[in-house]
Amino acid sequence: MHDIRAIRETPDTFVAGWSARGVEDAQALVAEILSLDTALRAAQTAGQDALARRNATSKLIGAAMGKKDMVEADRLKAEVEGLKAEIAAAEAVEADKGTALRDLLAAQKNLAADDVPDGEDEAGNVEVSVWGEPRRTGPAKDHADLGEALGLLDFEAAARMSGARFAVLKGGLARLERAIGQFMLDLQTTEHGYLEVNPPLLVNDAAAYGTDKLPKFADDLFQTTDGRWLIPTAEVSLTAMAMGQLLPESAVEVPMRLTALTPCFRAEAGSAGRDTRGLIRQHQFYKVELVSITRPEDSDAEHERMAICAETVLKRLELPYRRMLLCKGDMGFGAKKTFDLEVWLPSQGTYREISSVSNCGDFQARRMDARFKRAGGGKPEFVHTLNGSGLAVGRTLVAIMENYQDEGGRIAVPEALVPYMGGLTHVGGA
Repeated sequence: MHDIRAIRETPDTFVAGWSARGVEDAQALVAEILSLDTALRAAQTAGQDALARRNATSKLIGAAMGKKDMVEADRLKAEVEGLKAEIAAAEAVEADKGTALRDLLAAQKNLAADDVPDGEDEAGNVEVSVWGEPRRTGPAKDHADLGEALGLLDFEAAARMSGARFAVLKGGLARLERAIGQFMLDLQTTEHGYLEVNPPLLVNDAAAYGTDKLPKFADDLFQTTDGRWLIPTAEVSLTAMAMGQLLPESAVEVPMRLTALTPCFRAEAGSAGRDTRGLIRQHQFYKVELVSITRPEDSDAEHERMAICAETVLKRLELPYRRMLLCKGDMGFGAKKTFDLEVWLPSQGTYREISSVSNCGDFQARRMDARFKRAGGGKPEFVHTLNGSGLAVGRTLVAIMENYQDEGGRIAVPEALVPYMGGLTHVGGA
């Protein structure tokens, strides 16, 4: 959500900012927002003026009746009725314009930070760093082929019971997925200071709206018959822990760092034809989410820290990856700055996204009214929120399967995961 006062005071900033994020006619958009704002404030002023006149006139009725001047009392009563109608009309306009303005503002992307590069799509993203060398020099089996050949990955059974974009993992592969999630969670809690949370998987409209998933991305979510939403990521539940709260500065002076390992559910409504086979783009998957809630002056440093926390997982698993700074046209809706971590997949001969780490500034906090009060006094301020994958468990499994497969078709277990696998060093094969 955007601050309407900022749009009033610096409209050109929003014209330029939204243009850079792909809005076709940002000038007209800002003009429409300001027109609604003007009409809203005019209705509010008219309603307040009519209310003040009604209150003053109501007092005169008593005085007229005390003087037994019934003609004047009747005239004043009629005037009060007319003012009531004016108030009702003003309130109707205020409600109409207020709803229209909120809906319009809620549909607009966050503005990008100053150091985010220009660009329309992923071609404009900038490589920040590269770590590690590909483990394989020869041809590699696609993870789906490898898993099916080992008898540990069953897409047909999943399709019979659930349809496309689901998978059944069995035996050592199921255990390896569980080990990955536990390893990630332990790393983030014991070494990086994140508080483990077991949050709800179903959330209400307010939580989904506050984390900018509604109304724009309703088609990408699954909704229950009672109106709740299955979380597309634990970002929603974890960030919503600050929803409607006025926190003391002590709660965010050292950023509030939260993590959770949860199932995630996505309809993938806009992904027809992309990654239809395999584990990369599923309706249901596991992810370790990282969320930070900070003071505004701390969010840039926290963003870098969060990216490093996610990168540490890939380094410990010895998976080659690169960090990308997303351009303005490729960032997510609520982000002001995003780093993507992309892991090397030898079967595709390219890097694929495995984590997206974003600083949302006060964008989500405004939508969910999450604020803090400084110890030295002053007005409450909106917190800054950040989120990132630490990491997507299924995609990490894919990367391990492809990077750690041997010539005999087995999957070597990364050294960091061996303790989580009960000492097993390989999955599949004899």
